[in-house]
Amino acid sequence: MIVGAGPAGLSAAIRLKQRAEKEGKEIRVVVLEKAAEVGAHILSGAVIETRSLAELFPDWKEMGAPLHQMATKDRMRWLTATSSYPMPHPPQMNNKGNYIISLSKLVRWLGEQAEALGVEIYPGFAGSKLVLTEDKSGVAGVVTNEVGLDKSYQPKSSFEPGMEFRAKATLFAEGCHGSMSKQLIKRFNLRDGKDPQTYGLGIKEVWRVAEDKHDPGLVVHTMGWPLNKDTYGGSWLYHMEDRMVSIGLVVGLDYANPYISPYREFQVRGRSLDPADRAALEASSLLRVAA
Repeated sequence: MIVGAGPAGLSAAIRLKQRAEKEGKEIRVVVLEKAAEVGAHILSGAVIETRSLAELFPDWKEMGAPLHQMATKDRMRWLTATSSYPMPHPPQMNNKGNYIISLSKLVRWLGEQAEALGVEIYPGFAGSKLVLTEDKSGVAGVVTNEVGLDKSYQPKSSFEPGMEFRAKATLFAEGCHGSMSKQLIKRFNLRDGKDPQTYGLGIKEVWRVAEDKHDPGLVVHTMGWPLNKDTYGGSWLYHMEDRMVSIGLVVGLDYANPYISPYREFQVRGRSLDPADRAALEASSLLRVAA
């Protein structure tokens, strides 16, 4: 059983079924997903390299994977309130040959491939608590969430208790702050002796720009303004296919100023674009979409 139908959970499910088929074994792989449908909670635009995808599906292009816009050029800029300066480009930020994608579309496609291999995906089922082995030393499965509760968490006439799912092996792929993963970390002290995890809050908008302002494959990352020197974060601008541009800002959640508003800083960021980027967006119509 796999908890979470994101890119990691679905990739694991696909690989398990591929290995079982190769070895002539019959195994049941179940994926629980809290969203109403696969991909509904995946909001990221992303630039990805395709090595892992090619390991799963060497012929992913022929299979119709939703990767259409290759990254063709990179820019990294330092922003101030009035200017923009080029920055040295770290090797790990080189994206040429990678693809600018909607992660939601890719996850939906992975879900289709998983089901074609016989993976059972159950959307609308959120894990609620762990099921431990008899000796409490391991995990035997999970219990899904209860439904039909009022605002005081008391059962209504439509109440249905959570269902218990047990498996020989349970893989948690809920993302960086999953509710089940937090229970698991606390129960088995998995954070002891480890570096603390870091988090950021990201704001994103997708724009459709004029044809003459669109630069397909351009990847821009920035640091600096509107964030001060004590606040970790940065922004991006990805020119995707079909005249779409993803623009966003990520602010580390360790910011010291309690009055900072990442959304407001994102609006300020939009007014401090590189001149070429500003021209592209000012000539566009805004589309407020998730992915």
